[in-house]
Amino acid sequence: MLFQEFHSAMSAPAIFTSNQVYAWRPGFDKNNFTRWTKKGLLIKLRNGYYTFPEFLHEPNFAFFVANKIYKPSYISLHSALAFYGLIPETIVQLTSVSTRKTNTFENPFGTFSYKTIKPQVFFGYDPLPFSGEKKLLMAKPEKALLDLLYLYPFYKTKNDFLNLRLDESFIEESFNIELLQSLADGFKSATLANRVKNLLKVIV
Repeated sequence: MLFQEFHSAMSAPAIFTSNQVYAWRPGFDKNNFTRWTKKGLLIKLRNGYYTFPEFLHEPNFAFFVANKIYKPSYISLHSALAFYGLIPETIVQLTSVSTRKTNTFENPFGTFSYKTIKPQVFFGYDPLPFSGEKKLLMAKPEKALLDLLYLYPFYKTKNDFLNLRLDESFIEESFNIELLQSLADGFKSATLANRVKNLLKVIV
């Protein structure tokens, strides 16, 4: 098979699985994945997931990768907070939450970390426009902060919250305190509610 034919068929979804390829062409030679990856024509994202190297230079494509290679998941925690400008630091890993087990993947787009949350708190994210009809599943800033407090219990004191260096202008102009409290109620966790109470003493 000519690679050009394969590329034409698979470039629209941008990220595709080996099963999608077999459904498109039942007689597809699986060795093509290895050959084309070695030649630099394909990028392996994780077992059974691939994309093309031209997407390495597309802004925010790593977020799209994060959504696609481990489902269900949405971008949250430090990565979402940095995306909104709520925290200043450069993010080494792209962090997401998922109802599946905690996992980490590495590929040319970066390191992708997934933390487990319960299905009943898998909410509070938006489908953000990305490219064409593609969407990115991204936590609302309020939910990203709640996920952080929920999954990292060492954030509990005034100094802990100050060390996050939350952007004051974002808090004043864009952060929705009422939404934060409403989403926090959905966790049904007295421990989280107490952390949120302490957080509000710092940011309000």
